[in-house]
Amino acid sequence: MFMGIDVGTSAVKALLMDDASAIVAEADIALPISNPHPYWSEQNPADWWEATLNAIDLIMKDNAGALAKVRAIGLSGQMHGAVVLGADDTPLRPAILWNDGRAKTECDELETALPGLPLRAGVVAMSGMTAPKIMWLRKHEPDVFDAIRTVMLPKDYIRLCLCGEKATEMSDAAGTLWLDEENRTWNDDAIAATGLDRDQIPALFEGSDPTGTLRTDLAERWGMAKNVVIAGGGGDAATGGMGAGAVTHGSGFISLGTSSQLFVASDRYRPKPELLLHSFAHAIPDRWFQMAVLLNGASCLAWIAKILGETNIGDLLNRIEAQHKKPSELMFLPYLSGERTPHNDPYARGVFFGLGTDTAREHMAQAVLEGVAFALADAQSCLHAAGTYCELPGVIGGGARSLYWTQMIADIMGTPLARYQGGTKGPAFGAARLARLALREGTIAEICTPPAIEDILTPNQNRHAQYQPRLAKFRRLYNALREEYQDTAG
Repeated sequence: MFMGIDVGTSAVKALLMDDASAIVAEADIALPISNPHPYWSEQNPADWWEATLNAIDLIMKDNAGALAKVRAIGLSGQMHGAVVLGADDTPLRPAILWNDGRAKTECDELETALPGLPLRAGVVAMSGMTAPKIMWLRKHEPDVFDAIRTVMLPKDYIRLCLCGEKATEMSDAAGTLWLDEENRTWNDDAIAATGLDRDQIPALFEGSDPTGTLRTDLAERWGMAKNVVIAGGGGDAATGGMGAGAVTHGSGFISLGTSSQLFVASDRYRPKPELLLHSFAHAIPDRWFQMAVLLNGASCLAWIAKILGETNIGDLLNRIEAQHKKPSELMFLPYLSGERTPHNDPYARGVFFGLGTDTAREHMAQAVLEGVAFALADAQSCLHAAGTYCELPGVIGGGARSLYWTQMIADIMGTPLARYQGGTKGPAFGAARLARLALREGTIAEICTPPAIEDILTPNQNRHAQYQPRLAKFRRLYNALREEYQDTAG
């Protein structure tokens, strides 16, 4: 038996996977998020740890026998978060998250200091990444910066709590701007440019490496053995790839979680920073991936449901589908948290265009679904410009539950999509697979097969043609507003 733990933005997810890769049990614990100022996004690391404890306790309640058989734990987590610890390993402040936009000036300063950084780091400096946040702390919270003993990523803070080890792995380190992606080592020049020393950064492992063993008191709490291995794990994009079987060249997926990604695995490092793609090390040795990253995904659907007072998203989706006859007359820019690919604009925000007296809540929600799909089509165009294609992407994440929405995405992108059985738990499932690999009891090819396909969604060519003028308008609308976003941000 193996456990996967995913430290997400909206929840911590834990699951048990057996030797046949079947999910035996799972639990989700919701997380709060704080936005104390415009463009800020923070969470308390103590909330992650409490949610992790509660999720495993919840699994134990009905699955104590299965939990006792766990031999290894794999970790997954939201990428880029800056967890800063003091000398006693206690967080000095709330973690600054991946969708935080405060450090745009520091990005410019970092690239001025290190002009070659994007080719080594696999991406241009973006405000959501770890290094600019540390530079922001040095400038705006110098007392905190001076007290930093260790900088960690979200899932690695949970590792520290589980086994007492300070470690990270390639795929999560990839999102810090401190990793030399091709050589899979720390880039000392980039670390120094942010004012840190190498000893303030955790040691590097592969995601399939063992990094420690579960603390004795926790093993006793959950009735586990005393030698449970903690695997390196991965950033949520890479663990999503592990769960979807995206480990061979050209295999990939679309994630419809809080954020969205288009992910394609590669057998070599292929940086394309000029296209605002992320070219990162994978969670397994000798593999990389290219990724188009959207900061907004299924979170947009949750947002509009909350705004409209809809408590049952499934019912809302059914009503949208029932009235859907053609592309919405409304246009929605889904940039509630800014955007990376293809805009690198932390100041972008959501926009409804075309509201009228006849606008109904279903029309607004349909426009939101279409807006996310248009953004995915934008991201796909960047991958295609880089010469990167995926024949049949799987769709994972919470948004994959909706057949209607995933069909809409296929129609707008003009790309066949597969929905996987159990695909909504991709990152935690991939983390469990990395736990199994850490025991060296099987090969990557044997363990990381794609999940069974539930259905294949072929794009409707008539609807695809209807959507193309709307996609062009979507792009024009953002371009018309870009300067306004910058002006609003000051």
